[in-house]
Amino acid sequence: MSDELIELTEERVLHYLDITKRARKKATPLHPEGSDQSAQLAIMMRMADDYSSDAHHFLKIGDRVRAFGAINYAHAWIDAAVKLRLLDGHDDDVLFTLP
Repeated sequence: MSDELIELTEERVLHYLDITKRARKKATPLHPEGSDQSAQLAIMMRMADDYSSDAHHFLKIGDRVRAFGAINYAHAWIDAAVKLRLLDGHDDDVLFTLP
């Protein structure tokens, strides 16, 4: 294992912002609108969207560390919704940790 430190560049943060954007777009709801599961999913996706928005804000003001943290939280909410079978990840084991 290397002891080399990896710099947290703007490009790296943008890369993760893109991954999360693709995950958000690809995953689709598994339960009908109005169901309890749909209501739970709405809460989770609101959290994902809020963290994604925060990541963009932090990147804009030059705080790459908080931007990186926020986008990883955003992706985790989406990934959790796939894992809990509220969203269909369409067998994409690159964007999601599949059930």
